[in-house]
Amino acid sequence: MVLIVGLGNPGSKYAQTRHNMGFRVIDLLSEETGIEVSKEVFNGLLGRGKIFNQDVLLFKPTTFMNLSGTAVQQVVHYFKVDINDIIVCFDDMALAPGHIRLRIQGSSGGQKGMQNIIDQLSTDKIKRIRVGIGEPSDNVIDYVLSKPLKEEAPLIDEAVSKAVEAIKEAMKSSFEKAMTLYN
Repeated sequence: MVLIVGLGNPGSKYAQTRHNMGFRVIDLLSEETGIEVSKEVFNGLLGRGKIFNQDVLLFKPTTFMNLSGTAVQQVVHYFKVDINDIIVCFDDMALAPGHIRLRIQGSSGGQKGMQNIIDQLSTDKIKRIRVGIGEPSDNVIDYVLSKPLKEEAPLIDEAVSKAVEAIKEAMKSSFEKAMTLYN
C-alpha cells in the first residue's frame, strides 16, 4: 500500500494559495486516476484505489499545515503503511515556480508541515516531492497564504502537472527513476 499525501490548508479561503500545492497535486492525481478523495477520516480526506495495479491511498490532512503529521501518523498506523511507501507533496520557497524536486529523505527545509510529519513518524527517510513557489520579498506568512501572481500561475500549474507525472512514474517503475527524469 502506497500512501501519497498532499499538504495544504483546508477551506476555500486557502484553496488556490501557494501553501496548497500538495492539495493541488492530490486533486489532479485524483482527477487523472479516478480515485475520489472525499472520505472524511483520520483528520483529513482520503481516497483509495489503484495506480498501475498498486494499492494507493491519496490523503489530504485537514489539520492545517503545521499539524499534518498528526493526521498522517493516524493513516500510517491504521493501514500499516511502511515508511518506504510514503510520498509527501508540498510547496517549497527555495524552488522557483515551475520547478519540482524529488528527494528520498532529508530535512524539512523549514516547511513546517513536513517537519511535523518527520517529528510524528520519527524519521526523515520519507520520500517527498517539493513544488516550487519562489521566495517572498518580505513577509513569508503573507506570501505562502496568498495566490500566485498572474505570471507565476502557468508555471505553478506546470509544476503541479510534473509532480503528478513523477508520482505516476514512481508507481510504474520506481521513485529513483522518477528522480532521474524529473529533478
